[in-house]
Amino acid sequence: MIHGSAARAATTMCLMAMAACTPASNPPAESSATTTVATGVSEAQSAAGWRPLFNNNSTDAWRGYKSQTFPAGWKIQDGVLTKTGAVEDIMTKDQFGDFQLAWDWKLSPGGNAGVFYRGTEEYDHIYWSAPEYQLLDDAGHPDGKSRLTSAGADYALYPSPAGVVKPANEWNSSMIVAKGNVVQHWLNGQKLLEYDMGSADWAAKVKASKFVAYPNYGRAAKGYIAIQGDHDGTLSIRNVRIRELK
Repeated sequence: MIHGSAARAATTMCLMAMAACTPASNPPAESSATTTVATGVSEAQSAAGWRPLFNNNSTDAWRGYKSQTFPAGWKIQDGVLTKTGAVEDIMTKDQFGDFQLAWDWKLSPGGNAGVFYRGTEEYDHIYWSAPEYQLLDDAGHPDGKSRLTSAGADYALYPSPAGVVKPANEWNSSMIVAKGNVVQHWLNGQKLLEYDMGSADWAAKVKASKFVAYPNYGRAAKGYIAIQGDHDGTLSIRNVRIRELK
């Protein structure tokens, strides 16, 4: 496992290497580039097309699900967004299709959350339309007993390997790369999984899951990014940044 600043550096270079067509399979050498806690984007990253989704202490790029306002219960200070109990989910005001999304996160013991992507507002909850990158304290939450619902998994569809996520209250660095139908999940500099959204394998997994009741699950080519807030426990997020892929 890669730790601390090394993990963030490796992830940064992974992101910069995967800007073209199909995402890379292996992370390249580490870089000395660093991000700032206030914006999550270094000067080099900004020049390469990255932009922060939390700029300093502003949540202007976000709103509630099916709401034009930012829900109560979330707070941001020194570039770190935190919630300490069950609150409403938040989502970006902009929609994204092909992108690289990176962020750091940590959970309190037993914590459970998620990051959704390419979501819509057609259902009562965003998780009925959007795939989920699972955030979890694997050691302290029952979902950690299954790799399909453990940290980094494409929730309930594609499993993540064990031993990559850090313990509760320690920072992890995550990344989602979405280019066309191909999606990758990364954690702490390691590629966890890759799947082809809309493939026969993917369709069979959806059919065998609870998502079969929602015919447009995972079908949007472009949609919102959202952060799950409706579980108990403390979730902290920082250095949230995105680069759209052409």
